[in-house]
Amino acid sequence: MRNDATSGEPSPTPSDRGPTEWNEGRHGVGPWEGPWPDDSRYDPAFLAGGDTRNVVDAYRYWSLDAVVADLDRRRHPFHVAIESFENDMNIGTVVRTANAFLAKEVHIVGRKRWNRRGAMVTDRYQHIRHHETVADLLAWADGEGIPVVAIDNTPGCVPLETAELPRECVLLFGQEGPGVTRAAQDAAVMTCSIAQFGSTRSLNAGVAAGIAMHAWIRQHADLSGAW
Repeated sequence: MRNDATSGEPSPTPSDRGPTEWNEGRHGVGPWEGPWPDDSRYDPAFLAGGDTRNVVDAYRYWSLDAVVADLDRRRHPFHVAIESFENDMNIGTVVRTANAFLAKEVHIVGRKRWNRRGAMVTDRYQHIRHHETVADLLAWADGEGIPVVAIDNTPGCVPLETAELPRECVLLFGQEGPGVTRAAQDAAVMTCSIAQFGSTRSLNAGVAAGIAMHAWIRQHADLSGAW
């Protein structure tokens, strides 16, 4: 233990700290203090040089493979699918949000190349699958026995606020303008709309995806497992 300069109280060394007790700045943590842990999950490069990644405190100093393995052990059974967006910065936002809510996989339909800047490196931790067409995605979901839930504001939609989402499902989002394709809506078990009260016709696709994922979390996630 070492003393906290502000309080005079002993402050915990890295091996003593719990998942939310680091209190590090925005640039992460420095080199490990004290004897290195005898644990294969820790990356020697991070222990020696510090860990500046955007990861929760529980994963500080862990290797990428160790973090992904632990996430795989805990992933939720919902998937997120994105029809090729006109503004593909939304794809990065959706990937980052899917990582935050621990989705099983993100499925990108259409263009394979997308701007990863919005993902803030979370694509390294999130499983991503590509489908050439909506038909390919639907065939995959049907083969896996996973129902598709489309998210769009069109006549006849079920309000997301009152919908009962399947525990295992694919949440499907469309482009900013045209929204989810007709073929995808026809194949979905339901299409859910998000209640809006202002003048805009639609929400940003990345925002809509976050709202829908959180609706699933509220219905099905074990909140005791949240950080």
